[in-house]
Amino acid sequence: MSQNKIILFNPRSANAKHRIPNSILQVGASIHGKHEYVFVDGNMEKDPWQTINRYLATGEFRFLGMTVMPGPQLQQAIPFAKKVREQFPEVINIWGGYFASNQHKVVLNSGYVDFAINGPGDKCFPELLDALNNNKPYEFISNLIYKTEKGDIVKTNKESLLDQDALPDLPYEYLNSFYPIKNYLAKTFLGENTLAYHSSMGCPFKCSFCAVVPIYEARWRGRSAQLIYNDIKKIKETYGADAIEFHDNNFYVSEKRTLEFSKLMLNENMNWWGEGRIDTLDKYKDDTLKIMRDSGCRMIFFGAESGSDHILKAMDKGGKQTGAQIIRFAERMKKFDIIPEYSFVLGLPGRSQKEVMDQIRSEIQFIKKVKAVNPDTEIIIYVYSPVPTEGSELYQRITEAGFKFPEKLEDWISPQWEKFDLRKNPLTPWLTAQMIDEIKNFEVVLNGYYPTHSDVKLSNFQKKVIRGVSSWRYKMGWHKFPYEIKALQKFWLRYRQPEIEGF
Repeated sequence: MSQNKIILFNPRSANAKHRIPNSILQVGASIHGKHEYVFVDGNMEKDPWQTINRYLATGEFRFLGMTVMPGPQLQQAIPFAKKVREQFPEVINIWGGYFASNQHKVVLNSGYVDFAINGPGDKCFPELLDALNNNKPYEFISNLIYKTEKGDIVKTNKESLLDQDALPDLPYEYLNSFYPIKNYLAKTFLGENTLAYHSSMGCPFKCSFCAVVPIYEARWRGRSAQLIYNDIKKIKETYGADAIEFHDNNFYVSEKRTLEFSKLMLNENMNWWGEGRIDTLDKYKDDTLKIMRDSGCRMIFFGAESGSDHILKAMDKGGKQTGAQIIRFAERMKKFDIIPEYSFVLGLPGRSQKEVMDQIRSEIQFIKKVKAVNPDTEIIIYVYSPVPTEGSELYQRITEAGFKFPEKLEDWISPQWEKFDLRKNPLTPWLTAQMIDEIKNFEVVLNGYYPTHSDVKLSNFQKKVIRGVSSWRYKMGWHKFPYEIKALQKFWLRYRQPEIEGF
């Protein structure tokens, strides 16, 4: 009986509408048929620690691999990894996900995480298992971060992004033996059974506020349109999926790929959504955008970030995006009946509190201009929270302002740091309570006057009532103390926040 089995654990990331755990599914594909392993999904387990503990107690499992994103997943990842080290000290803890990559120093200095996978683990993870099982050196395995016996942290070289078409198929059937796939197909505004799918790796841009930039370093590789379609067709026929969310960092890099995929989807009657850049899709031909809509593209998420060209430059947004283009493109999308979903980042560091507040109020007025040209535009508001993209102008500004990340891994699971990770209430020294109120109150009024399209529970009547109550505030620009809007949203149902809940 093997004593080198692997647990692949997906810590809880949400309280509802759990998506297929594509991260551990991808890692599972890399070892499927080569190693014995099990899936544990914290989203689907009442007590995931009990399940992990039961596996480890058999003595058959040598490795615990976790995918770790900032925010809610840390609430299980950190204490579980610590328990494993205390109760099963011979088990090797391996973390992946962009928290492990970006915060590798605090992770490896914790004393209970042994290795971090720095980006894709399709080759790194199985090679590390092979090295550890056969007592071979692992110092030359790409995409690996580890701590030496002397206490030095070593990052090995980054490998080129792999040909996505050459990777093994995802083991959906094996996952289904642990958790029924149909339970991952959530009802959303796109459809009754929405599939989460990842079709590419990375992004060719280097925005200084983006957490994946240090991992992919402006690299991108996508799966071919035909293979994406084959996967989706199979899941549709096998498990009943009727809509798709593409969780790529940037789905629309290649117009050729997007067009080919859209043509393949024309007769599938499946709505779909993905993330892209305004300056990329603004180059798309009208015919491409029309075919995308005909194929089921209902909404596209864009990082608009700011209406200020100066701030876009400071963010190192890359490309050619401008404030004028953001407005013009929102108006253009009306012609194709595709909803642009724009995210904005408010509360960037400034030379003075006045400068920070002026930026917040300027962005609020810009958002209103976007809504004026295309009222269907979805607006997602984030409060700026730093990411460790060293060398950027923003990174220099945040360190000069006195910002520091936690120095102990356990500190990341305090309530205030969880909110920081969700970009709703960051502990940044340049933001005051008044600034946070300015942002949140506007958000309440905005969401009242323009209820989100993605809320499938809110009736048209309820939307009309909330819009009517919010109307005078929105038009007069009076956002303070919007208690009556909050009361209505709470009375009918807690208002959905797609920026932290998805659809």
